[in-house]
Amino acid sequence: MTITVRPAEPSDAKTILHFINELAIYEKEPDAVVNTVAEIEKKLFGEQARAHSVICEQDGEAIGFAVYFFNYSTWLGKHGLYLEDLYVSQDKRGNGAGKGIMKYLANLALEKDCGRFEWVVLDWNKPSIDFYDSIGAEPQNEWIIYRLSGQALKDFATS
Repeated sequence: MTITVRPAEPSDAKTILHFINELAIYEKEPDAVVNTVAEIEKKLFGEQARAHSVICEQDGEAIGFAVYFFNYSTWLGKHGLYLEDLYVSQDKRGNGAGKGIMKYLANLALEKDCGRFEWVVLDWNKPSIDFYDSIGAEPQNEWIIYRLSGQALKDFATS
């Protein structure tokens, strides 16, 4: 069994959407995904792409993915790598795929001189929390995530 992680290509857009939908089901939001193959092609691979993706394969079969982008820390004066989503198919977990994706991204962060590699995890997702703890990641419990989206975003922007 060989696990490999590679940069995603435009031809992976359908596979990425499949994994996004699987992730939404896992996170108990099966009807929340409005993304499309066309949007993935445009936003991850188009001329104005600001986010990127990797595909994890086991013996040539896609079994997982991650989406990430670069942010900037004003305090460090360095970019950071922010992991937006990571997903490995449930029947393929436990074989090193998640760790392979995380190592790939950690190495990319170092290659790009990033000062941080960050992500969030749902507070009920104990398997992921245990995994992140096992690789030496530290929770940042003092931070609260805020979000404006949908109508609230529109209302505030136009107020």
